[in-house]
Amino acid sequence: MRNASVVTEFILLGIPHTEDLETMLFVLFLSFYIFTLVGNLLILLAIVSSIQLHTPMYFFLCQLSVCDIFFPSVSSPKMLFYLSGFSRAISYAGCISQLFFYHFLGCTECFLYTVMAYDRFVAICHPLRYKVIMSHRVCAILAMGTSFFGCIQATFLSTLTFQLPYCGPNEVDYFFCDIPVMLKLACADTSALEMVGFISVGLMPLSCFLLILTSYSRIVYSILQIHSAEGQRRAFSTCSAHLTAILLFYMPVVLIYLRPTPSPWLDATVQVLNNLVTPMLNPLIYSLRNKEVKSSLRKVLYQLGFLPEKL
Repeated sequence: MRNASVVTEFILLGIPHTEDLETMLFVLFLSFYIFTLVGNLLILLAIVSSIQLHTPMYFFLCQLSVCDIFFPSVSSPKMLFYLSGFSRAISYAGCISQLFFYHFLGCTECFLYTVMAYDRFVAICHPLRYKVIMSHRVCAILAMGTSFFGCIQATFLSTLTFQLPYCGPNEVDYFFCDIPVMLKLACADTSALEMVGFISVGLMPLSCFLLILTSYSRIVYSILQIHSAEGQRRAFSTCSAHLTAILLFYMPVVLIYLRPTPSPWLDATVQVLNNLVTPMLNPLIYSLRNKEVKSSLRKVLYQLGFLPEKL
């Protein structure tokens, strides 16, 4: 076997079958990226500036917005850089960083959605004990826990991928460094590692999804016990945004990592939706049906001078 240190950089080939579409994709992805950053920053400003929104639910929504700002920033700047005609090369260390931070932020979001489901479970099923159970200390521990376990998962997956020797081809048939495409370039048998990675990437989201499903099963049961139609409507309205965001998050994970037969073009398309579109939609999902957030957003936009008069 040749020396693994031969490969010092990789070449990102981009989204498969999109030759001669660089300009159109650059404009499209740049628009998505800008809307993602602006939307999530506005959500952060709206929550931080309103004392009424200083509750556990909005605290975790703030953390989600922070993740949604950094998550597309892992791959989008480099992708926009080479779509505008610059070099497609990425250093070995840069490739490791992309893979680590992509899975760190993705796993953190996965754990965060689970925590947010637990928060709604406590709020609806145990409303009288909500402030005691979801105290500031508990919220801080849960928030730090999502990042801590996300870091552990990302470290494991990054170490698993880059302990392999890379001594031959260095063209990554994708728009960023991710586990499936990197394993194809390794100069060693990767079948055992592919299985371990498949179990690891699949088991963690599945466990979180089952916990979310358990929480929402209890929530639905409790909502159906509410005699007031208005009470049921408000409870379902509060949870519907979270459920929509969960579906948008988990569907790409299943399509990309848990299919037995990968399809490069389909994977890249779904990955773009996951990296750019979902983080862009989350601010809309959480604000359109939430009067408190909309009211606070109006105040922020008025103070920034984007609204002519205070509504």
